Amino acid sequence: MRRKRALRRLVVDSATAYLWSVGHRHGAGRPCEEVLTLHRDGTRTRIVFREGPGRAVAGGYQPGGYVIDEHGNGLNLNQPGNVRALVDEAVRRGLLPGDGDLDGWELLPAAVVSRAAAATPEAPPDCPPGP
Repeated sequence: MRRKRALRRLVVDSATAYLWSVGHRHGAGRPCEEVLTLHRDGTRTRIVFREGPGRAVAGGYQPGGYVIDEHGNGLNLNQPGNVRALVDEAVRRGLLPGDGDLDGWELLPAAVVSRAAAATPEAPPDCPPGP
């Protein structure tokens, strides 16, 4: 079994690699959050998924690291391919590299579409998941 918050390595290309971990946090009066933390060249970026209306994070009903929105867009943040899809979308939007917190819910739909397209290579680009 993997240690909680153990750093893992994600190699994007020959010149770009991230160390990453997934954690769950909450505090007094704050909603639960799933947090994907990325480290690269001394910069730390957190992709945060805060629980709220229509937005669920792991907390007893889903496996740890799982996030899902009201549209059924969901990812397990413990899977490297899902992390890669989020990183690729953040880079595409010019958010990485960057120090600080990013709203994971803004990245989630595009990452889900990317993962679905990778799973069905014969599908046209930007095709939404599903039959």
